[in-house]
Amino acid sequence: MARASRLTESASAVFAVLAGAGTATRPQLATLAGLSKPTVSSAVAELENARLAAHSGTASSGTGRSAAVYRLGPAAGAVLAVDLGPAFTRVRGCALDGTLLAQATGSREGAADVVRQALDGLPDGAPLRTIVVAVGDVTVPQKRGTGVRPATAKAGPVFDAMAVALPPGVPIHLENNVNCAALAELHEGAARGRDTFGYLRIGVGIGLGIVVGGRVLRGANGAAGELARLPYPWDVGREPAQEALEEYIGARSLLRRAAEAWPDEDGPCPRTAEQLFALAGKGRAAARAVIGRHAADVGRLAAAVTAVLDPGLIVLGGSTGADPQLLPGVRAELARLSWPTEVVSSTVGDLGTVVGAARLAVSRGVQTVTDAGGKKD
Repeated sequence: MARASRLTESASAVFAVLAGAGTATRPQLATLAGLSKPTVSSAVAELENARLAAHSGTASSGTGRSAAVYRLGPAAGAVLAVDLGPAFTRVRGCALDGTLLAQATGSREGAADVVRQALDGLPDGAPLRTIVVAVGDVTVPQKRGTGVRPATAKAGPVFDAMAVALPPGVPIHLENNVNCAALAELHEGAARGRDTFGYLRIGVGIGLGIVVGGRVLRGANGAAGELARLPYPWDVGREPAQEALEEYIGARSLLRRAAEAWPDEDGPCPRTAEQLFALAGKGRAAARAVIGRHAADVGRLAAAVTAVLDPGLIVLGGSTGADPQLLPGVRAELARLSWPTEVVSSTVGDLGTVVGAARLAVSRGVQTVTDAGGKKD
């Protein structure tokens, strides 16, 4: 990894503002950074000398005067976001202003090849500032191999196989995949304009991304929102089992219930959740009944989330949760059990996790440059 130049405080501030704006003139940078025009002029010159900023044209004002426009320079570098999903690996490479530079998708087992493909698409010579890997496990930093590793065995082997393709010396940050998807909903999806909400993912597994005041709540162990650990069942004579709630609400149990209730006269029972929802959408009574029960179960889980967080908004995502057919049942059950809470379907789709991971990677990448600052002006 190329080391960032040691910048002055003002140059660090201007770099962060320019990364967020994409392009800007010196007067705009002065306003956004809260610095004087002479200070910004000096900072821009410093960034240009370090190739962290570059001239990209001119802009005319209403008075007819023109001003130089600046963008990030070639030494600003890039970041990488990796979504190690349950079936697919999705990778995005972005500039520090968020511009998409490269992307690749492939199987989970072929994660290393997908990473290499995305890395090959990055501009030659662009320093890689940081890597964010989204996994489905609670994670902790460990001194092993690349310096970090998923805390549980679920993603560990896949992570290790993927990590061999990552460039050495680049900081790697692990993030819960549901938290990444929640970030995507916050900035680009169904929760835009809302700074507090819950992103409830329902698929093979379940999880909750909690956003409060525009920031993801991670918890003391990075495990906030691990709904699979809620005690279930909770009844006389029945002992809760670890992750029993996830097993009950997850897609595998949904299909098992469909098989148990499927009438012979309706033909073959659907083998996937997608087939089940498609039949329900066509009005098949058996499929609609199973989906209705599933919606009520999800509504009860949403009521539990609302009781603890009172988020005001719940965004339903995941392979089954995002289907709009669930909305009426979820809303009805939540209204029956709790106070009024808006419920909507995710709008970012399958790309939500890698989109959110890329946004987080960009933020951390900018930080690697600005943290190198600190010299007094």
